Amino acid sequence: MVKFALPRKSKVTEGKTWPKPGSATETREFKVYRWNPDDDENPRVDTFHVDLHECGPRVLDGLIWIKDHIDPTLTFRRSCREGVCGSCAMNINGQNTLACTQSLHDIPGDAVKVNPLPHQPVVKDLVPDLTNFYAQYASIEPWLKTATPTPQKEWRQSREDREKLDGLYECILCACCSTACPSYWWNSDRFLGPAALLQAARWVTDSRDEATGERLDYLEDPFRLYRCHTILNCTKACPKSLNPAEAIATLKLKLVERQV
Repeated sequence: MVKFALPRKSKVTEGKTWPKPGSATETREFKVYRWNPDDDENPRVDTFHVDLHECGPRVLDGLIWIKDHIDPTLTFRRSCREGVCGSCAMNINGQNTLACTQSLHDIPGDAVKVNPLPHQPVVKDLVPDLTNFYAQYASIEPWLKTATPTPQKEWRQSREDREKLDGLYECILCACCSTACPSYWWNSDRFLGPAALLQAARWVTDSRDEATGERLDYLEDPFRLYRCHTILNCTKACPKSLNPAEAIATLKLKLVERQV
């Protein structure tokens, strides 16, 4: 698995090491990235010891335990705790994944190293600024566009057409794939990134959508789509086992086919 660089305001320093819980019989060390925009301190890595008999088996459980029992100022996003919302996407031991589905037992070594998603501005601690990410998602107009009057009930598809959406609609916009992509690191102002392009492929593929030409016109740009160099980090990083690289290749193929 490819390892990713940490987001940095400046040099990351060694932070505070909190003592082990006195009554704990089994603990796990957490090394957590910390940065507060309200002070002038460098980013740091704090060390905590989590009582494994008082928290659940996932990394997110450990972070919640730290916030509840040790340091209430620790800041991170979380919501569903079921791998559905994508809020708790983080870089855990060098891999982008969801903290709510990452088992502590599957992490090798003594320490669990938790950092925000790489190569994004940091709002605070483990919270990345995804303003640009969501703006790019909005730019592909992720809704059904059609001139045909909408049916009063369901809009039926054939079984074959519906199956074409498998592997596309399941994306939860966690940003694990885009923030794992070197092309996105270098050109995030113009390259849409794997997540937005996967979503674009979802609407281009949908048999009910009647704006395919318009959508492909928007993507036919040296940066929006073609900055992808098929590095495949996106597919490796997806916690939902989707294949953004394949979706991007499909979009490129559709652009070539319409020119023939």
